[in-house]
Amino acid sequence: MKGAEALALALRLSADRCYAVPGYPISGLAERAGAAITVNEKVALEYALGDSLAGRRAAVVVKHVGLNACADPLVHATAQGLRAGVVVVVGDDVRAVASDVTQDSRYYGEVARVPVLEPDGETLGPAVEAAFEASETFSRVAIVRVTPDLLDADVPEPSPLRNNREGSLADPTLTMAGRALASDRRTAAMFAWSRSSPLNRLAGGTVGAGPVGGASRVVSIYPPPAGPDALALTRELGRPFLREHRLLVPPDPAGELERYSSRGYCRTFCRDCPFHPALAVLSERGMRAICDAGCAILAMNPPYRIGVATYGLGSSVAVAATGTGVALTGDYALLHSGLNALIDVYERRLPLLCIVLANNRMGMTGGHPVPDILRYIAWADPVVCAADDTGALRRALVPPQGPCIVVIEGTCPEGAHHVTVAYRDL
Repeated sequence: MKGAEALALALRLSADRCYAVPGYPISGLAERAGAAITVNEKVALEYALGDSLAGRRAAVVVKHVGLNACADPLVHATAQGLRAGVVVVVGDDVRAVASDVTQDSRYYGEVARVPVLEPDGETLGPAVEAAFEASETFSRVAIVRVTPDLLDADVPEPSPLRNNREGSLADPTLTMAGRALASDRRTAAMFAWSRSSPLNRLAGGTVGAGPVGGASRVVSIYPPPAGPDALALTRELGRPFLREHRLLVPPDPAGELERYSSRGYCRTFCRDCPFHPALAVLSERGMRAICDAGCAILAMNPPYRIGVATYGLGSSVAVAATGTGVALTGDYALLHSGLNALIDVYERRLPLLCIVLANNRMGMTGGHPVPDILRYIAWADPVVCAADDTGALRRALVPPQGPCIVVIEGTCPEGAHHVTVAYRDL
C-alpha cells in the first residue's frame, strides 16, 4: 500500500479522534484517516487537547504552514501538560510543489521542546504509536513529520500494537516558575528516550533521516538520537536539522521546584472584582472550566480553584468543547483568537458553556480598551447577565446541552490590582 494509506491506518489504530485542515501533501491522508475538518489548525489542536483531558488520544493532520497556526497551544501544552496522547502529523512540502514556501517543521521540536519522529516505510506504524507513547510519557504534544517521498512510496501494511500510557497535568501546587522547571526535567529525560529508541538503527557511516537512505537510519529526530560524531554525516529532506543539532545537550534543571507554599503567596482576583458572584456560583456547583489567558487564568488559583488547564490566549473555547464543557474567557481573549473556535463549535453543535467575562478592557496587561464583544457574537444569540445579578447568573450558569454563550458584563474598579494572598491565609 501507499504511505498515505498506511499512515491513515496507523492513525486509526492508535488514535481515538482525528482532526485536520487539508492541504498538499496531506489532503489524501486526512480523508483516509476519517479526520474531522476544522476551521483552522489552531482549533484542531485545541480540540485534540480537550480530548486528551477527557482521556481520548487525538491526532491532528496539517501541512507545514498550518503548523505555524498551532504554535501557541503547542508551546503552552509543554508546560501545562496533558493526559492522553496528542500527535500532530505534519506534511512538509519540501519542494514547494503546491505551497508558497518551503518549511522544515522539525524545528518546532526545539521551539516547543516536543518529541519529533520522522519514519520511513518500515517504521511508519511503530513510529505513530511511539509518538503517542512519548506524548503520554512526557506530557506534551509529539510531532510526526512526513514528506511526499514517504506518502507516495510503496510501504508494508502497518500493525502497531497500542500501548496506552497516561500523561499528567502540571502540579497545581507549583508556581509558574516551578512548572517551567518541572517541564525542563521532562525535556532532559526526552534525550535519553531518543537515544534509546528501538526505531533507530545506528551502524556508522552516513545517517539517513526518515525515508532517506543511509548506512544508518534514525527516526527519533528530536532530541538528537546520537552523539555529535555519529551525526556528522547526514542525509535529510529539507534543512540539515540533525547535523545542526548534533551538539545539543539536555537542559540541566537544577534546584527545587518552586511551590506556592515555599514562595509564600499566590495571586487572585481584585478585591472588588465584579465577577466574584459568577465565580462563586461555578465553585459552588463544582463546574470545572478551561481557563483562558488573562484574568480568567486566576480562577485556577485559590480561593476558587475551578480551572483545570490553560493552553494560551483564545484557547479555552475549543479545548473546553471536547474537554470539560465549560470555557472561562475574557472579551479580549475571545476577540484575539477564540471566535474561530466558537464558529466551529456552533457548526458542530458541541455542548459548551462559554462564559465571557466582559469588562471592555485588558485587565491583566494594563487596562487597555477592548471593543464591545456583543457586536461580534450577536449571531450566537448570547445570554447577557449583569455581573451583580446573582439570580440571572444562577439560571445561566448550568451544564450545557448544546453550545451556549453567557456574557457577564461588569466594570473593573479604577486603580484596582490583583490581590496577593499570603499562603498561610489560604
